[in-house]
Amino acid sequence: MVSSRLFSTLALPALVAAQACTLQFDGRIDADLAALDFDDANDIFNNQFVIGEGLSFGQVLRLLPVGAGSLFDLDAGAEPVEVLINDQSIFQNQIAFRRAELIPASNDGADASTQGVKTLHFSVLKDAVRPLNLSHEYQLAFLESADFSANQFALKTGTILGQNTADPDTLQLFGNTNDGSQLLFSVPFQAGAFHNFALTLDFNANTVQVFFSLAGNALVQATDALANDLSGQGQFHFGTLKKPVNGVGDITVNGDQPDAINEGVIFGGIFQEDSADGCISLEP
Repeated sequence: MVSSRLFSTLALPALVAAQACTLQFDGRIDADLAALDFDDANDIFNNQFVIGEGLSFGQVLRLLPVGAGSLFDLDAGAEPVEVLINDQSIFQNQIAFRRAELIPASNDGADASTQGVKTLHFSVLKDAVRPLNLSHEYQLAFLESADFSANQFALKTGTILGQNTADPDTLQLFGNTNDGSQLLFSVPFQAGAFHNFALTLDFNANTVQVFFSLAGNALVQATDALANDLSGQGQFHFGTLKKPVNGVGDITVNGDQPDAINEGVIFGGIFQEDSADGCISLEP
């Protein structure tokens, strides 16, 4: 079952069947690249953040074959990438979190990716060999404001802190944390298939519109434009951020994590297109 919170919109987007929109950034990984290439400065992802102290991206990224790609990977000849966490995945003394995330290289927190109207594409896939512990909350994709005071949106799974999670094996898209993290969209997190998302982010009107599909199916509109505060610019994160259980107060430093963590989430088709003219790609 797919659910959403609807908000009426006055204009319909100019949907395009094939990918033809101008790109703001492209996070798809060429087949000739290896995980170790992301230890050095590159034009795809930031090689400094976000990663545990003493770890390198070459240690926490796993590239999959091109043939295992998501909807927008295959025609581009791009490799999906798994973002892994372990017991050492402690970022900046956040001792109760375990996290590793990719940030687009051009997304410095004040760039054009958080201005105008943009559509953010990404796909997520479970790893049956390195499963998540769904008694915890995970953030998989989110926008963090430039002043670090809010997440304007966050895709989560697992047992969401402070909520009664009916089924933790669900992907849930939440709105701005400063406005109570309203649920915008949810869908079961199925095994064996990429879950493809396109989020049209109108930074002028402060709305989010969700497009979704499974596996190799073309994206379809899943919601209308939903009111959601997108102000504050910031950076997009794609990865595995595992929050603690039994946390009190500041959960970045208070709470419990198990030992011998070996978990990951597979991402594909990460890119952002300019939708100022209504252009939104539904399939390659």
